[in-house]
Amino acid sequence: MYIRIGYDIVFDVPTPIPMLMLLRVHPSVEPSLQNPEALVIEPEVGASDYLDGFGNRVRRILAPPGQLRLTNNAVVAVDGQPDPAHPDAREHPVAELPTEVIQFLLASRYCEVDRLGEAAWDLFGKTPRGWGRVQAVVDWVHSHIEFGYQHARSTKTAYDAFVEAKGVCRDFTHLAVTFCRCLNIPARYATGYLGDIGVPAVPDPMDFSAWFEVFLGGRWHTFDARHNKPRIGRIVMARGRDATDVALTTSFGPTTLQKFVVWTDEVADAGGSTKVA
Repeated sequence: MYIRIGYDIVFDVPTPIPMLMLLRVHPSVEPSLQNPEALVIEPEVGASDYLDGFGNRVRRILAPPGQLRLTNNAVVAVDGQPDPAHPDAREHPVAELPTEVIQFLLASRYCEVDRLGEAAWDLFGKTPRGWGRVQAVVDWVHSHIEFGYQHARSTKTAYDAFVEAKGVCRDFTHLAVTFCRCLNIPARYATGYLGDIGVPAVPDPMDFSAWFEVFLGGRWHTFDARHNKPRIGRIVMARGRDATDVALTTSFGPTTLQKFVVWTDEVADAGGSTKVA
């Protein structure tokens, strides 16, 4: 299966402002690209790239004053299968975890492990360890939070989402990640493209989505507390401890978002020809 991905994002920039951008697919996805990503910055500016501490590909620019437009377009090959389930994946004792995984047990900017530990053990302490415990967390978060774009705010933490019981996909993800960490299950935040492939289309404009991954049975597994069902065509752009680490753009000064359009559509072939139903 082939999926055409991309976006058209426009900022108004009042003065020269340094920016960081995580606006390409994750390096692990690059082998599945059918053509190189066409990330275009208008006006043309000098740029440098680096890999951050989580393995995400970051582009660094100095945005000039005026209108800054960021566009991208690519085709990715996926297997066309829903997220795999591994119900026998076991939970590791903390002492057995690989060193590089330990950081995903700790509190972070949006995931207050210390504030939610008691609630996590009260809610899930008697559930089966491993996959079943993570699924219990996902089920609870999915039913606890009311989804709505009007509930979004950039400062909302996992504890806020727990108390307010309202939010968007990042809030579902932060709360589920925090509960898992409280239960000594490593969990990391992921963001990327997720279209309406294999599910009824929704009328809302396409956006990037957030989900999370947990370390069970010696590997990372995908879970999604917002949708709580296996999905087709999930394309990772970045992973980290929480939304701070995977912000699509970070501006070191004031900017105004003027346009934000994202697409992720199934297409007929690697060239991006439109698929006819």
